[in-house]
Amino acid sequence: MSELIPELRTPVADPGAGYVRTGTPVSRVDGRDKVTGAARYTAEFLTEDLLHGVVVNSTIARGRIVAIDTSAALAQAGVVDVMTYQNRPKMRSFDLFYKDMTAPGGAPFRPLYDEQIVYNGQPVALVVAETFEAARHAAALVRIEYEAQPHETGLLSFLDRPHAPKGIKAGFSPPPDEKGHAEQAWQAAECRIDGQYYSGVEHHNPMELFASTVIRGEDGHLTIYDKTQSSQNSRWYVSRVFGLSKSRVTVRNPYVGGAFGSGLRPQYQLPLAVMAALKLKRSVRVVLSRQQMFTFGHRPETWQRIKLAANRDGQLQAIWHEARAETSRFEDYVEVVVNWSGQLYTCDNIRLGYQLVDLDQFTPMDMRAPGAAHGVHALEVAMDELSYEIGIDPLALRLKNYAESNPMDDLPYSTKELRACYAQGAERFGWDQRPLAPRSRKEGSEWVGWGMATGIWDAMQMFARASAVLHADGRLVVSSAATDIGTGTYTVMATIAAEELGLPLEQVAFQLGDSTLPVAPIEGGSSHVATVGSAVQGACEKLKKRLYKLAKHLDRSPFPHARFADVEFVEGTIRLRRDHSCAISLTELLRLEDKASVEEKYLLLPNVLKQKKYVRAVHSAVFCEVRVDEEFGTVRVTRVVSAVAAGRIINTKTAASQVSGAVVWGISQALHEETYMDHRMGRFMNHNLSEYHVAVNADIHDIDVIFVQEDDRIVSRLGAKGVGEIGIVGVAAAISNAIYHATGKRVRDTPMTPDKVMS
Repeated sequence: MSELIPELRTPVADPGAGYVRTGTPVSRVDGRDKVTGAARYTAEFLTEDLLHGVVVNSTIARGRIVAIDTSAALAQAGVVDVMTYQNRPKMRSFDLFYKDMTAPGGAPFRPLYDEQIVYNGQPVALVVAETFEAARHAAALVRIEYEAQPHETGLLSFLDRPHAPKGIKAGFSPPPDEKGHAEQAWQAAECRIDGQYYSGVEHHNPMELFASTVIRGEDGHLTIYDKTQSSQNSRWYVSRVFGLSKSRVTVRNPYVGGAFGSGLRPQYQLPLAVMAALKLKRSVRVVLSRQQMFTFGHRPETWQRIKLAANRDGQLQAIWHEARAETSRFEDYVEVVVNWSGQLYTCDNIRLGYQLVDLDQFTPMDMRAPGAAHGVHALEVAMDELSYEIGIDPLALRLKNYAESNPMDDLPYSTKELRACYAQGAERFGWDQRPLAPRSRKEGSEWVGWGMATGIWDAMQMFARASAVLHADGRLVVSSAATDIGTGTYTVMATIAAEELGLPLEQVAFQLGDSTLPVAPIEGGSSHVATVGSAVQGACEKLKKRLYKLAKHLDRSPFPHARFADVEFVEGTIRLRRDHSCAISLTELLRLEDKASVEEKYLLLPNVLKQKKYVRAVHSAVFCEVRVDEEFGTVRVTRVVSAVAAGRIINTKTAASQVSGAVVWGISQALHEETYMDHRMGRFMNHNLSEYHVAVNADIHDIDVIFVQEDDRIVSRLGAKGVGEIGIVGVAAAISNAIYHATGKRVRDTPMTPDKVMS
């Protein structure tokens, strides 16, 4: 290994952080590093002799490359090489080698593989130079001649040619078979609604640009700093694509400046940087521009239709929900869009359908609360419409149809405190003061409306390993190849370990972001705390038992006859629960045993046989207030209350921050975010942060987060679920419903821009 590889610094809480317990607010242990610049991101790792790569992207959506002229680029000072499909290093040919751990069915995209163009923005060349500036200038001089073929983009133009999803994808479940006879029940019902809902393309736009820094050691070992949600997924991909042994590749991602799903799959800058490093036998960095961040996956454009029926008392008689979403020509990206309509409300007749439409675009990819952000939105707007058709309060309609068990298969819930979410959220918001009729309240030039919606997301647990090492000086180092994408993983895992061993937080460090650490799942789906957190607790529990045995067998043990259940780990000691004077410090124990450290490892395997007997989910109730100026079509979201039931909350401070951030994104999804395409070119046009609108400070007002008490030992040994996704689900629907309550105008599509509100 080269001595030039930068050292990683594991963040530790500031001195004085003290003893902590799960369920209390704890400041981020990595906070100081982030605000002072000590935290280094992918494009900030330096090494000698580093080359810089800039990507050249295609300008057509479908066709092939006829000719490439790189002479002008190569003539520029400092340019080392221009790589294309014609001169790249050897890559494997079988599709299987390009499938990362989250790949959907189909044939994954292979950058610089051949002359075929399958989407606009596809990487077609990599200019490598001694400086970034030289590479960027030379990239503009590469001339490529294409033979363009007719392309098809835009979901709504091709809704008449859907197909069933092919292949599988982690986390996807196809819609269950029909329950009862939904169409007949709908036709016979007293109260019916039938609506179509459309959601435009959204892009993730994390603050940190996608980048890969490949540091080549003297022995040929590649240490790669990659913007990814899984160092081990990136290593898996690189090893297989280039036929490299895992021992020759180390991937690190100590800090990730936001990802929201965009880092679940390796993006194309990673294989391009590795290609250049292998070919030139030098270290290489490739950083994508903000515009290039729009040239890979996105939240898919989605069309939905929902038909609901009920009797005059508000009892649901039929739920009919179908969806069609875009995918690429080469992969079938899938997400759970309609299944939620079979989980939330009791009904005897439920029909669900989900299909795809192939287009000449890059494969969509998971984006915060994939599927649910669209599917639950449509359902909850439809439920609001039905409440007005019946003449019942929207919350009362949901309570009338509250599901005590899963409607599709009658399985019980592991835990479900949604009813408490409704009650506590409504009380905090003051829902009982809401007038039933729309257009009931106006203040100045603005109509005021109140809306609400339900949220639901899976409570997932995967498998993971963790190690825990107690050092002679009292430091505890816990490790797993987890990822912190800004969610507070460093802090939560350190908190779990500190509480378990009874140590002050500043003596505990959690190591993550390195593919050589114990295996961890990809950070996604709100599963990290339930999974990695449980593994960390398991490793610490094994370590406690090991330390207890050492202490018990000392020559003058303070508790020679005590069982493990009789002792506790408190304030850096092991002591008898019934007699605190019988104790020994952990540092003294290791000194007496003449040990520099004690280590234990733990493998967490979900109890699948037990978990499959339950429906495992997190729930929420979202209440919001909007103020609408009809003359301008402007909407202000002035109050949001989000009541969440997500199992035990390990850190109320970072968890509340997660939900608040998701609510902000929900407001952004509802009112601002959409990527527009020029279908003549098949190219996204507003590919920058000045024209791709997101919510800013002026758009955000009061956000109140409530955590409903819940403890779910079916989902995890911690009793925890996850909060990353649930905060966004239902927010856009609550805003849509509030706009209707304010104005009497129903807007079914997102984003709800002023032109739609005025129409």
